[in-house]
Amino acid sequence: MTNSALTAGAVERHLRARRDAGRGLLMPYVTAGITPGWTDYLRAFAAAGADAIEVGLPFSDPTLDGVTIQQASQAALDRGASTRRILADLSGLPDLGVPLVVSTYYNLVLHDGPRAFCEALRRAGVGGLIVPDLPVHEADELTDVAAVTGIEPALLASPSTPQERLAEIARHSRGFVYAVSVMGTTGERTALAASAAELTERIRRVTDLPVLLGFGISTPDQAREARRHADGVVVGAAVMRRVLDGAGPDDLQSFLMTLRQALDQECDRPR
Repeated sequence: MTNSALTAGAVERHLRARRDAGRGLLMPYVTAGITPGWTDYLRAFAAAGADAIEVGLPFSDPTLDGVTIQQASQAALDRGASTRRILADLSGLPDLGVPLVVSTYYNLVLHDGPRAFCEALRRAGVGGLIVPDLPVHEADELTDVAAVTGIEPALLASPSTPQERLAEIARHSRGFVYAVSVMGTTGERTALAASAAELTERIRRVTDLPVLLGFGISTPDQAREARRHADGVVVGAAVMRRVLDGAGPDDLQSFLMTLRQALDQECDRPR
């Protein structure tokens, strides 16, 4: 079975089942095309206990990303990475046992049109989509097309999002809701933002979708703290900094296993 055999709704079913079993969810990120054998990182992530994997399509103006992801995107573009080549790489992968979620900016979606873009994702075995610069009040076209093509869009919610808008974000999201822990760009931080707890609590008032917390989750202690509020974590800049510094798949597997262990320890704590 390959990733392309995923059925509609597979991302949400997969994450819900693991969450409902008491597991803390781990979704690491990699900038696609960052190295010649970049898909080896996906295999390492799955082996480390990832519950989903975020695959970033490099873009020349990643406005929501901090320095680390910007550098990774530029490095991938310098190597000639393109959406077409990246999806071809994904199409050749065997089943990793966890869903793939592509993240990118809306310019790349509009290049070929939302319908063609989502169909291409589907053929490549991708189940979910994150478009951080697409506001919910402009998301209808993409979410309608995604529903038809079997792609699950996960929208972002931030600490400044009003409660009424959170409800709209939840209604348009499939798979999970991406909770942004801070007002700012992606990047490693020394501590989990205090705003994370309040945001995840407000999201839970409007949806039963899994809630994944991202932006600044860099250490096992931060992952453990995040798990006390959210269903799981997204880890991007901490991964990509290591890749930019020369870390290989085995190094990343070891790092992610420390986060996996921290999440599991938090799940085992008496409530």
